[in-house]
Amino acid sequence: MKIRIKGNSIRYRLTRSEVERFGIDGMIKEATHFGNKVLSYVLQKTDAENITASFEDDTITLLMPQNMATEWTLSDRVGFENVSGELSLFIEKDFQCLDNVAEDQSDNYPNPLAVHNHE
Repeated sequence: MKIRIKGNSIRYRLTRSEVERFGIDGMIKEATHFGNKVLSYVLQKTDAENITASFEDDTITLLMPQNMATEWTLSDRVGFENVSGELSLFIEKDFQCLDNVAEDQSDNYPNPLAVHNHE
């Protein structure tokens, strides 16, 4: 799971296996280690009606409503977004980049623009 933060915008992007695991387990968590500190970021299903976020104990948690999670994990839908207070929240499937990158993208979703360019 990738996290991208820009100002008051938080975007999570998940690979195919991460989306599948989230669909089954209802939660996925990653951590980034900064010496003796750890920043954790979590995506978790909720019974709430909208996507919300919290930041507690060095952990950013995005909560995704169960009905959105089911639709997202079982369909071709790319993602969902919501504005919660001052935060813009995005949860998306991670597509393969069109540029050559060193990052392993074998588990990313095929980029629809790449398919379009090869027709």
